[in-house]
Amino acid sequence: MTADEDNTVALEEAKKQVEVACRRIALLHLSYAKTLVEEFGEEIGRKLILKSIRDYGIRVGERTKRGEQDLPEYGLHERIESVEVKGEKRIRVYGCVLAREWREWGEDSLGRLYCYIDPAKSMSVDPTKKLVHMKAVPDGDDYCELVFRPTTERERKDFSDKEADWGYIDKINE
Repeated sequence: MTADEDNTVALEEAKKQVEVACRRIALLHLSYAKTLVEEFGEEIGRKLILKSIRDYGIRVGERTKRGEQDLPEYGLHERIESVEVKGEKRIRVYGCVLAREWREWGEDSLGRLYCYIDPAKSMSVDPTKKLVHMKAVPDGDDYCELVFRPTTERERKDFSDKEADWGYIDKINE
């Protein structure tokens, strides 16, 4: 790592360092997810993974409510853009470091469960709305596309119940 006299780091170096951390997060998720599925089977393992992601999302949501920045601005993805599709504002994310890591290991499906952090953290901040994926790289898309949608009473109830299946919340069909 190089630094100048002011102890600052070049933007490109900072991006690389954030990418390293994000790749490790992706691998951590894969490792615990794979262990749960291998130990308990597909159905129970996935349920436990989503239970963990729900808890994780609530914890991230609590930090967000305290005013902490949600995601790193650099190093997690190549770029983000806001687009309008069918009259609604959507967020497109290109070059997700996490998705690249999961693809490299041939684990798109297990990796995709991490993406449930988005509806989980958004619903923990405001239960009346959810940030959901219209497209997701681990699902085979070229980029991730996210949009806020209102939640239903059933979604709010299932999300608040630690034992309920809430995995359907991020499956959007246009």
